[in-house]
Amino acid sequence: MPHHHHHTNRNLTIAFFLNLAFTVLEVIGGLLTNSVAILSDALHDLGDSFSLGLSWYLDRKSKQKSTEQYSFGYQRFSLLGALVNSLVLIGGSVYIIYEAVGRILAPQHSNAQGMVLFAILGVAVNGYAAWKLSSGRTMNERVVSWHLLEDVLGWAAVLVVAIVLLFKDIHYLDPALSLAITIYILYNVVRRLRDTLHLFLQGVPEGVSAGDIERQLLAVPHVASLHHTHLWSLEGEHHVFTTHVVLEDIQTFGEILEAKRQMKDILKNYPFSHYTIETELDEESCELAG
Repeated sequence: MPHHHHHTNRNLTIAFFLNLAFTVLEVIGGLLTNSVAILSDALHDLGDSFSLGLSWYLDRKSKQKSTEQYSFGYQRFSLLGALVNSLVLIGGSVYIIYEAVGRILAPQHSNAQGMVLFAILGVAVNGYAAWKLSSGRTMNERVVSWHLLEDVLGWAAVLVVAIVLLFKDIHYLDPALSLAITIYILYNVVRRLRDTLHLFLQGVPEGVSAGDIERQLLAVPHVASLHHTHLWSLEGEHHVFTTHVVLEDIQTFGEILEAKRQMKDILKNYPFSHYTIETELDEESCELAG
């Protein structure tokens, strides 16, 4: 697992510095080609650079060990990065839609040859960064990958438009394609934001069923019932499970140990970084039982 943590932070570092360096090139390229599309994308990428930098910092923060103030450690800081990134990307998408509609209403001419060169560079740089994060397992990595995917698709559209403009001057084609791509990206980002908020509010993580786990635990000999069963995720990858188990017909201490062993064997089949089983005898009364 530490290897994956190092791999995640390295990918975010690469993506951050690539995006920041390319933003500077975009400003220069936009001025040289007199392309409002490139300049507006530079502004969008500046926001992306901020988000990537924040993701990088919060990802490093999330690897710190637990403290008295944060007993589970700082892993949920990564989830905070996903939330901030989603909000920034939604804001950037709304701005791009506004700009695209404006360009449709008031078309502008730009240097098609320069746009082709910068579009190829944009696809290559952002495509490499998106590929580095495409296999990310944390919610933070997945949201950042949508940042980069938006840039790849945006530059692909600029490349297609620039090639067309080399042969025919159709000014509205660029903003029309940008509008379609941005709406598509915005739809997916809103879905990611919904998933992020679900985890933030300690909802049951996707792919794990609390009901299935309860049914398996109830099948263990001497298990009479469960209560106060809770299942949530720290940041979309590491999950936490707790439950109170009522045992019945217990004759020896060894039967308690065997029941606990079987229940732990069941929980080991799930991606839990932490789980707690509170065992109670049927003669006991739990103050927390509802």
